[in-house]
Amino acid sequence: MTLNIAIDADASDAPYEQLRAQISEQARSGTLPAGYRLPTVRGLAQELGLAANTVAKAYRVLESDGVIETRGRNGTFVAAAGDAAARRTAEAAAEFATQARRLGLSREAAREAAEAAVRAVYGGGGA
Repeated sequence: MTLNIAIDADASDAPYEQLRAQISEQARSGTLPAGYRLPTVRGLAQELGLAANTVAKAYRVLESDGVIETRGRNGTFVAAAGDAAARRTAEAAAEFATQARRLGLSREAAREAAEAAVRAVYGGGGA
């Protein structure tokens, strides 16, 4: 099993975001199983032709999202991402609902705002 990352220099997303998204997706789908040891920041940067700071930024975001975990000198590993992602999503949704209610939005207005945000991020209108 190897990490399969492709950075598109012409893409609209920054290289660190492309890297973050690809590792996150591979962890979520099980392509990279929990416990898989990721390359070092410097090693992956060299392999992909990126600056070490770019890889480090992606790793920091992935760690804060609960997708990966750093175990000191032992390295960086894929965490149980599915559970962490589901938990963080539920927390964010609860915070959104609480804030919308505080602001006086109706249930329907809150739902419409959430759906508009999802469309803006994911694009399109369908399922």
